[in-house]
This record gives sequence, C-alpha cells and structure tokens, in this order.
Amino acid sequence: MIKKSFVFLGILCSLSLFAQDELIKKVIGNASVNSKFEFKEVINVENTSIKSQGSAGTCWSYSGNSFIESEMIKNGKAPVDLAEIFSARNVYMGKARNYVLFNGNLGLGDGGETHDVMNMMRKYGAMPQQAYTYEDYGKGVVKSDEFQAKFKEILDAYIKNTDPNKGASWVKEINNYMDEKLGKLPETFAYAGKTYTPKTFAKEVVGINPDDYVEFSSYKDNPYYQKMVLPVPDNWSYDQVYNVPMKELTDIIDFALTKGYTVAWSSDVSEPYFSWRNGVAEVPDLDIYNITPEQKKTLFDGPIKEKEVTEDLRLEGLYTLTTTDDHAMQIVGLAKDQNGKEYYKVKNSWGETNDYKGYLYVTKAFVQLKSTGILLNKAGIPKATKSKIRV
Repeated sequence: MIKKSFVFLGILCSLSLFAQDELIKKVIGNASVNSKFEFKEVINVENTSIKSQGSAGTCWSYSGNSFIESEMIKNGKAPVDLAEIFSARNVYMGKARNYVLFNGNLGLGDGGETHDVMNMMRKYGAMPQQAYTYEDYGKGVVKSDEFQAKFKEILDAYIKNTDPNKGASWVKEINNYMDEKLGKLPETFAYAGKTYTPKTFAKEVVGINPDDYVEFSSYKDNPYYQKMVLPVPDNWSYDQVYNVPMKELTDIIDFALTKGYTVAWSSDVSEPYFSWRNGVAEVPDLDIYNITPEQKKTLFDGPIKEKEVTEDLRLEGLYTLTTTDDHAMQIVGLAKDQNGKEYYKVKNSWGETNDYKGYLYVTKAFVQLKSTGILLNKAGIPKATKSKIRV
C-alpha cells in the first residue's frame, strides 16, 4: 500500500505500521488554528460524545459503534456508550481463525471495516462500556503494535508446530492472551438493574437488527447495482457491498441525512487536502498528485474552487493505491460555508483536538473521490437505488 513519500503515515486502520497519534502530529497536526471557514449547519443528526481511539487502529470500531448509538437515538431509545474493545476483541479472534485456516497467508493487525461491528453484534451481541471498561488499548501501557506483534507470534508458532497432537491449542492461547491484555470478558453483567449476556443486551437494549444495514462502494470496473467483494485489505471477512456509480454515493448520503439517519463512512485521509487541525477536507483544482509545498500552505485559506471529480479520476486513485482504506468516521450532518457550498459534517474518533472539537467538514467532491465505503440503514436509501438493488 505504497502511495507517496509520506504515505505510510496515512495508513490508520489497515496495517498499523504507524501509531495514529503520530499520524496526527506528523502529517495532519493537532494544534488548533483559527478557521477561515464559516459553516452554518443545515442538518445535524443527533450523535453521541466524541471519543478517542488513541494510537490504535480501531477507528472502524469507534465509528461503527458510534453509528449504532445514533441508530438507537433514531429508534427513540436512550443511547448506550458501547464498548468498542468488545467489537475489536471479537474481530481479533475472527482474524486469528482465518489466519490459521489460511496457513498464515492473511493480514492481521488492528484494521477492520464498519460492517465488522454489525457482524460481531449479530454473532456475539454487544456490551456497554461500563461492563467491559478496558480502555487502555492504544492509550496507555498496552501498545497496539506490541499487542499485535505478540498476537501474530502466537499464531505463527502454532502454524509452524508440526506436532500431530497439538490440537486447536491456538484458540485457548489467543483467548488467554487477550484476557491478559484486554481484560477478561464477563459472561453476564448488570445494566440498569438487570442482568444481561452480550446477546440479550444487544437484543433488548440496543434493539437493532444488523440485517437492516446495507453497504455501498463505487468501482467503475465492476457492474453497477450488483454485489462485489470490497477489495481493500481491511475487509478480512470478504464481505460484499453493493456497487453504485460514484455520484450515487453522495445521493444516498444526502437522502439518508434528510431522513434523520447517519452514515458510517470509510475513506482515504492521507492527502494534503484532508486537514484534521483545520477540520476541512476538499479536492483542490490542482494536480492532486503533485501539490507543491507552496500550494499546501494556502489550501485551507477559506473556501476554494474544487476539481471536477470523475469516475475515471476515482478509479485511477483506487488502481494506483493513492486512494486506500485509511480511516473510518461517521457522517452526522450537512452544512454550508459562507459561499453556500455544501459540506458533510463528520464525527471523528481522535478526541477534541481540532478547530471543531472532534468534527470536521468534508466536501461532496472529496467523498466521491476518496470514499472506500459507506454503511447505513436501508430505510435511508433512496427508492430509486432500492429498486435497483432490490432491498
């Protein structure tokens, strides 16, 4: 996944080659600046508090669980602060299984997709943060890169072990290791005066059906309105998504927001025209592969004229790996700048370290060019799209 000279710093969720806090400091910056943009919110779908994933590459779990919390609000429920590490732990076990079955020919690491949160809820349920309170991963003494290195070491040793009587010992070893580093999972827990298992909690308290959610991407080289395996490294489960034309991605997002639904969003964020500290992402009308240092200095001096994004430009980015599956966030609203141009309001999981206290504003051109996937409630899909994919 080599992109440009600084590109590896942009691989947030995929391979965990660099800590996420280092990315923020070295590539994007975390110091607040005085914004030269003026945003007026048009749609603001209710969402829960800003969290921080620290240096771990668990953005998909933070955005996916934040998305579920908003779905609870939409359904008239009081949202629960869901345990992101519960989803992540179950994904790690799923990755371990596949790694062994593929004889080590599969990636590991922190990375995942927002659909993993839905898949883990379907299979294992959900837990509130108060029941599985371990939050040190990526933020304290347990470093995600060290955790993942030992995780891989255990599985590699099992694969290399030629003892015919070894059995499936890796299952116990991995579970014991995660108990030690992430905390032991309780079989039952108390919440609001009642005892639950993760499955009963998901059913009775969270109350959403994972089968009600649909995922989309856009690849010009595949048939539209059909399913395809999302071709990104973090799609370790080989989940399928519906393929739609590029501009239909933003049509879907627009419709969902007007109906009061948020959208889980996966995207490339390593470009110089994505600025966390400024809280803005856009596509400048420049040679986007050769932006000079002088041009970078003025990219966020207020609203700019954007490049016309085409299907071919998008596909070029995907084919050359200048668009990769770096990060996952949540689209929670729509805003306009001082010139009347529309931006999506996006909730991030890097704490409140930028101009907009954890949120940013992203143009539709950026979403069309750089998105690798969106996930949403099927009730938020336009009728025209629904009829073509038959959901």
